[in-house]
Formats: sequence, C-alpha cells, structure tokens
Amino acid sequence: MHFTSEKRLEDGVLEREFTLGEVPGILWTPESAAPVPLILMGHPGGLGRMHPRLVARALSCTAEGYAAVTIELPGAGDRPRLAVVDEARADLQRALKAGEPVTDDIVDRLVLPLVEKAVPEWQATLDALLALPGIGGPVGFSGGVIAIATRLAVVEPRVDAAVLFAGSYVPRGILEEARQVTTPLLVLLQWDDEGNDRQQALDLFDAFGSKEKTLHANLGGHTGVPRFEGDDASRFFARHLK
Repeated sequence: MHFTSEKRLEDGVLEREFTLGEVPGILWTPESAAPVPLILMGHPGGLGRMHPRLVARALSCTAEGYAAVTIELPGAGDRPRLAVVDEARADLQRALKAGEPVTDDIVDRLVLPLVEKAVPEWQATLDALLALPGIGGPVGFSGGVIAIATRLAVVEPRVDAAVLFAGSYVPRGILEEARQVTTPLLVLLQWDDEGNDRQQALDLFDAFGSKEKTLHANLGGHTGVPRFEGDDASRFFARHLK
C-alpha cells in the first residue's frame, strides 16, 4: 500500500489517498489513541464522481469511532476498462429502452467479472489496513455492489457485519452463494429504484443464510435513501463492531 496524498478534514479526520498495486483507494481515520474498527465502503464506481458522497459516508463512520476505506471498482474511474462489462452494460441499456427482459446472460456478463476482480482486491486491502497500527478491527462492510458484498461475506471471515444497498442486478449464481452467508445483515431497499429488479433484491434477501438479517424498504428512487437509515445503520454496526 502506497499513500499518495493526505489532508485533514473536520474534527481532525485524516483523509489519505493510496494505491495498492493497480487499485486506487481512499482511507479516512479518526483521531484516536487506540486501534479502531474498520468499515469497508462499497460503491458503484468512479471515485472522482462519487467523492462527495463517499466523504459524507466516511465522516459518519469516523464520528462513530471507525476508520473507513473505499477502493475503485474494476473497470471504473481511471482503471482500465473491462470490455465484457462495457458490452453487457450497453446490452442492458438497449433491453431497458426497448422494454425487453434483462436476461441472465446480460446480468452475468455485467456483474460476475466485477465480483471476480473486486473481491480479491477487497481482501488485499483488508490485509494491508489491518497491518497498520491505528486499525484493529472488527470489520464491517457498507454499500454495494451487492453481488460483490455477498461474495465477500461468503469468503472473508474477517467481515463481522454488513449493511448492504440493494440496487444492482444479481446473477443467479450469487443467489445460490447467498445461502452460505452467515454474517449479520441490514439490507436497504429503495422500492421504486429505477432500472433495477425489486424482485431480485427480495429473492436475494430471502436466500441469505444469516440468522440475523433485517430488510428496510423505503419508497423512492435509487438515491432517495432516507437520512434516518444512517442512524439505524450506526446502531447496527455499534451492536456488532463495538
């Protein structure tokens, strides 16, 4: 892990950009004399475009005494494009515009390459951060892409709890993997999320094998998650990470 820049934000929070191999990311840490838990923040890609929203989420984490980290999604931002994903995204847009069903083939080509690349990158990021003196765990995951988070929860025992954003397509293979998830979950679903499959999100929640899993569904589109859900997420992480 190579830190490339740093700056102080409000309340003494330190924001540091880094690279881990070819993967860029950002780490936010609170002022603390003791090692703190860590929140992995997933997002749909484009660190530059997403930065204001990511900072807001990170400051919410640091205010609760956590470090927060995010990494760039494969094929997004300044990373090399993934041709198969770009082609699938174009096929998806054509299907939606024509009012046609989104086929399993399109969903697999769109999502599975991201899962296959992103999950090992998250694990490598976790390895590097837990070796730093100021970060001690436990570890939570917050955000999407939900298929990436699902695979990570299956293969990574260091993730102790997850708040998942249901707002992206889910391959049928990931639905089957979800039965192996035992991590405590809070899933946020926007009922009127444009361009995404509500039933898929419900099927995924039903498939999760966790003994503790909670679904919060709210009216509104993709970016309309109510502010009070942040309070519920904070209480959820406090139960499992502190």
